[in-house]
Amino acid sequence: DDDSSEEGLHTIHSGRHEYAFSFELPQTPLATSFEGRHGSVRYWVKAELHRPWFLPVKLKKEFTVFEHIDINTPSLLSPQAGTKEKTLCCWFCTSGPISLSAKIERKGYTPGESIQIFAEIENCSSRVVVPKAAIYQTQAFYAKGKMKEVKQLVANLRGESLSSGKTETWNGKQLKIPPVSPSILDCSIIRVEYSLMVYVDIPGAMDLFLNLPLVIGTIPLHPFGSRTSSVSSQCSMNMNWLGLTLPERREAPPSYAEVVTEEQRQSSLAPTGACDDFERALPGPLFAYIQEFRFLPPPLYSEIDPNPDQPTDDRPSCPSR
Repeated sequence: DDDSSEEGLHTIHSGRHEYAFSFELPQTPLATSFEGRHGSVRYWVKAELHRPWFLPVKLKKEFTVFEHIDINTPSLLSPQAGTKEKTLCCWFCTSGPISLSAKIERKGYTPGESIQIFAEIENCSSRVVVPKAAIYQTQAFYAKGKMKEVKQLVANLRGESLSSGKTETWNGKQLKIPPVSPSILDCSIIRVEYSLMVYVDIPGAMDLFLNLPLVIGTIPLHPFGSRTSSVSSQCSMNMNWLGLTLPERREAPPSYAEVVTEEQRQSSLAPTGACDDFERALPGPLFAYIQEFRFLPPPLYSEIDPNPDQPTDDRPSCPSR
């Protein structure tokens, strides 16, 4: 009833009624849905049914929002690398250093991918050490000018024990990323970051560790990737393409006789009547010049005119190729 209804409210009568609602998300960036230990980012739609003399009926449904991160951007396709060294000291005794260098092909990955780790660990100390690698998620929560941080282990792997004077090399050792939420980098209250830690477990001393930043995105690497993704890493890891050689000489195109036969050339000649009409429309010498060179084959691919500025016969010279 329009008389009894308030503005924007309409009375619906007994029976089944269905209404389709549509809402457009704002154009401003929205933080990715996330559930953390000290906070969360949630989105939902809520519907209410108001009835006279009864409490309203409310229904709420959550939905997920992803702020897409494309790992095909140049900043996320650049290789990440680092080097560190540590010398162990025990009172007045000093052992040799332990050195660690590690590299990964890019910074951006998506869940389900495997990170290929290239590392070299040299143990010049007197202890037995163990190289390891792990992916960590760091959650940072901001409220009322304060910050609380939580660090969680996502995935890890362990290398072989390394005795004194030994060296171990990882040529693409793989560490798979499990299903995790993407990075949250542009939210004012919650930040989610990832890092790959390649470290050396040293018994009785502080570990030697190297942190390489990671970004977990939502748009995976394109099949052919970006040509600027990791050219340096590809060259250093696979040098087989350098063995390819180019042909010594370019292959010449087919000859004129192979393309146009004598029958085709004769059949392409204009009828006499058409030539007469064309001859009357053009000056005589110019028409003769056109007819003379009309069906001549082009110069050979290897032909070079030694005198490009002077004709070799009565015909005008063609520019050299």
